[in-house]
Amino acid sequence: MIEFDVLVLGGAGIDTIVRVPDFTIPPGDSTPVPPIHDYVAHSGNGVALGFHALGRRTRFADALGDDAQGELIRSRYRQAGLDFVAHPAPYGTPRSVNLVDAAGRRFSFFDGRYPAGYAYPEDFYLPLVERAAHVHVATQRTPAVWARARALGITTSTDVHTWNGTDDWAWPMAGEADLVFLSAAAVPDRIDDVMRRILAEGRASMVVATEGAHGSRVRTAAAAVRFPVVPLAGPALDSNGAGDAYSTAFMSRWLQGRPVPECALAGAVSGAFACGFAGTHERLITEAELAAGIADVQDSWRALSD
Repeated sequence: MIEFDVLVLGGAGIDTIVRVPDFTIPPGDSTPVPPIHDYVAHSGNGVALGFHALGRRTRFADALGDDAQGELIRSRYRQAGLDFVAHPAPYGTPRSVNLVDAAGRRFSFFDGRYPAGYAYPEDFYLPLVERAAHVHVATQRTPAVWARARALGITTSTDVHTWNGTDDWAWPMAGEADLVFLSAAAVPDRIDDVMRRILAEGRASMVVATEGAHGSRVRTAAAAVRFPVVPLAGPALDSNGAGDAYSTAFMSRWLQGRPVPECALAGAVSGAFACGFAGTHERLITEAELAAGIADVQDSWRALSD
């Protein structure tokens, strides 16, 4: 019996955000910065909270440490009313230290904590799969999910972030999902080759690459199309979480069977919205805000699209 529109597996953690003028280390051994804050973050968190804010029935499942960071995450989900299922994490709660420059760009130092090959117990996450209409996988720690979802006829998605197209860690996800998201940041000149490989060697029917201020591109077996960004309503304060905001809004339309340009426009509106707020996933776009944002820019945006 389907209880949830989306099950999100993995990807909760804490971002410690440090605002800096630029990414150059100044001389000396210290420099003053604005107040440093910890935020509930990471990719699965952004997708789960994003779908929840859009009004989709969402369940989030991940391993959390018995530590201050884990409690900060649990508290956020209680306040948001997000359905969250936790498994004890023997290595503690993952963290990142993210530098954010004056233009809102970020550079992340990610502490994933888990040793190579560590997987969550299957009896923790597999029983959840059969209750969802779609599964978004934001971790390498649930390897049995793909076969189970396919056996049940459930669609899957994943985000492999700044994958270079060759490192082994991402292929178990990129090669198995029906819909794959990634950032072009690691391979700006080879992103088309990476997308082609995913389609040719994996199971995906669609690959979506985000390119920051340059927009996004969507590739299927039939076509490859580039899409622009939408104008920000104000200054770009922080790009942390913008990719997750894009993918969540894109999927919200894709799961409804909407055309690719409509999906990409929803993603662009949501990504731009996220850049207008400091922190990671502190402010999630609602369905009403997304619909209004689409209505405001759709004519001009489509004129700029390939």
